[in-house]
Amino acid sequence: MRIGLFINEPKGPDVLGKLRERIARGADDGFTSAWVSHIFGLDALTALAVAGAGVPGIELGTAVVPTYPRHPAALAQQALTANAALDGRLNLGIGLSHQVVIEGMFGYSYERPARHMREYLSVLMPLARGEKVDFQGETLTARIGLSTPGAGRMPVLIAALAPRMLKLAGEVADGTVLWMTGPRTVAEHIAPAVTEAARAAGRPAPRIVCALPVCVTDDAEAARARAAEVFAVYGQLPSYRAVLDREGAAGPADVAIVGDEESVAAQIGTLAEAGVTDFAAAEFASDGGRTREFLKTLL
Repeated sequence: MRIGLFINEPKGPDVLGKLRERIARGADDGFTSAWVSHIFGLDALTALAVAGAGVPGIELGTAVVPTYPRHPAALAQQALTANAALDGRLNLGIGLSHQVVIEGMFGYSYERPARHMREYLSVLMPLARGEKVDFQGETLTARIGLSTPGAGRMPVLIAALAPRMLKLAGEVADGTVLWMTGPRTVAEHIAPAVTEAARAAGRPAPRIVCALPVCVTDDAEAARARAAEVFAVYGQLPSYRAVLDREGAAGPADVAIVGDEESVAAQIGTLAEAGVTDFAAAEFASDGGRTREFLKTLL
């Protein structure tokens, strides 16, 4: 299992400069990848193209770019441009987002999300390979080819938690990128479904990227209380609530990786045993660098 970082969006002035520093430190420390989210701040693809272009030797990924606000051809063009700037080191993570965002904020319909994702991938994946597309679906139409450089070297991962989405992650995409998903759920639900879908489609073994909050500390109770506060919203969104329930977790604090060095090592090891191919550590507490120094020992 490869170990990377889930990087928090910097605050204050020179945000992109700070992001570049965080990516560069991760690369210098030996982490294999760095992932950034796309919520309401930085545009993740633009930010990675700017901040990551001068930092060689580390994979970069989005976790994740919402699909509904962008036509798949437009997203393919943007992502391939970013991938060219990054010398082919981009992993494009995409996802449906959430009904409260897509309908409540953007005003799009969130009906039939699995159908939307299948049709989205029917356009995005060929374009990512440098092929032309002539597609007429129920939710999307595309008759287009791109001349953007970088095609054919960009894995596409989808945020997949439900069965139909996991089937798409293995059958059509290159795997899945997860958040707030514990080891039991990965072992019993995620890994078997996505791996079997890839096998049945004759595709390579999929990547399973799992991001979770991490804090190495002697005061696990305080760290979990902090996690419960910082990540509370994820316990309220239906898709994450479903996987937390499957895990038997009351909330996000229960899937956070918290404890001393020995305990955190064991918890991360459980993810590898569950089938995770890439772990992305989201450091969430101010601990004087203890978490980072310990994570470096696992590389």
